[in-house]
Amino acid sequence: MSGAGEATRGHAAPDGPPGESRCGFVAIVGAPNVGKSTLVNRLVGSKVSIVSPKVQTTRSRILGIVLRGSCQIILVDNPGFFQPRSRLDAAMVNTAWRSMGDADVIALLLDSNRGIDAAATEVAQWLKQAGRTGIAVLNKVDAVAKPSLLSLAAELQAMAVFEPILMVSALHGDGVDDLADYLVQQLPGGPWLFPADEVSDAPISFLAAEITREKLFWQLQQEVPYACAVRTELCQERADGSLRIEQTIIVERSGQKGILIGKGGQQLRRIGEAARQDLAHLLDRPVHLFLRVQVREKWRESPLSQQWHRLEPPKP
Repeated sequence: MSGAGEATRGHAAPDGPPGESRCGFVAIVGAPNVGKSTLVNRLVGSKVSIVSPKVQTTRSRILGIVLRGSCQIILVDNPGFFQPRSRLDAAMVNTAWRSMGDADVIALLLDSNRGIDAAATEVAQWLKQAGRTGIAVLNKVDAVAKPSLLSLAAELQAMAVFEPILMVSALHGDGVDDLADYLVQQLPGGPWLFPADEVSDAPISFLAAEITREKLFWQLQQEVPYACAVRTELCQERADGSLRIEQTIIVERSGQKGILIGKGGQQLRRIGEAARQDLAHLLDRPVHLFLRVQVREKWRESPLSQQWHRLEPPKP
């Protein structure tokens, strides 16, 4: 995680391990809400991606950096695959497909309760066309009977593009060390790309916006959180070491603004306090968070929505 300002970085970290080292990118892909962000956070050992019970919480490509001996594993947490309904949706899905093409290892994550979904079938087809293989990771295995897991693993093996098939519980940590050990062996030799003390490429300003957006998903209902974007307008370190963070929450309609603010501003205060506490814990310093709400109609169709979420536009 970078400092209070926007991060810039070169191609090699000066504090990498001596001697032979490994480094590479692992694309974590799958349907929405299968546990991709939870798995990335578990592997990293720190919260770098936001999570919620709602689908399509992840909108951006998030890097989580794991050190395992002399190996630096760069996990790419992606938006899930779904049918786009807006310009922002299309950019999210496009980002996930692009990350597969750039990755050293492609890891398809599945919810063991759901079985093989449409996203898994599409990823398998992509791998066959690209002449590549990936690994399949069955998540939430603690909630599924062993015979069902073995049957699901057999179905995946029959697709002939996933090897091996690993089983984990991202929430509880079961099998996650085995997954990390396997990834180490699959990554190429080369220098580390990030300093040893960084866990993400995201600057604090972006992380802060994501944390606030996470609280929107937890505290707002139905379509309202999907109509919200969060921009950090100011992220400034004060003389006492604390941070002053000013953010704008953007909604599409005035009715959504009213719901978000709540009676007497109570809802907005609850969201702000939850985000402030989370940020103070993550950053290990006091945080002063100031929120305002702005209406911008059809912002999800604007090219700016892609910039706010660090997304590349879809190919024409």
